[in-house]
Amino acid sequence: MNDPLTNVPLRVGIWFVALVELAVGVVATLAPRAFYDHVPWVTLAPPYSEHLMRDYGAMNLALSLVTVVAAITMDRLMVRTALAGYVVFAIPHLIFHVTHHQHYTTSAAIGETIALAIAVLLPLGLLTLTRQRHNSRRNQVPARLRAE
Repeated sequence: MNDPLTNVPLRVGIWFVALVELAVGVVATLAPRAFYDHVPWVTLAPPYSEHLMRDYGAMNLALSLVTVVAAITMDRLMVRTALAGYVVFAIPHLIFHVTHHQHYTTSAAIGETIALAIAVLLPLGLLTLTRQRHNSRRNQVPARLRAE
């Protein structure tokens, strides 16, 4: 296991991502119609499908589990994996919505685009906080690679 990351903004940010995923996952899984009807902009997208809403909720629950483990352990690989996994979802999600604004008002399109862009930029920014620090240990040859 890697040395745990100790960056406080990173820890706060990953907990934020985890809690948002958890909240979205719980509501979309347990109350899919309420999620569709009451989350801003969702009703402007394709028609309601209980199956898709529950699948979306379950996917968020699964990703929140990985993100919570990352937030608890702050293991570099786990944190990077959780954040990268979220980015893999967030980018196509943003692209879909940006290209399907035909039923939106201008202000709704701008608001949704800003919110979804933040959902991409936040985990990307947090990923930059996981970079290896420059220190004397970094330049040392690991024992398993040293000539005996």
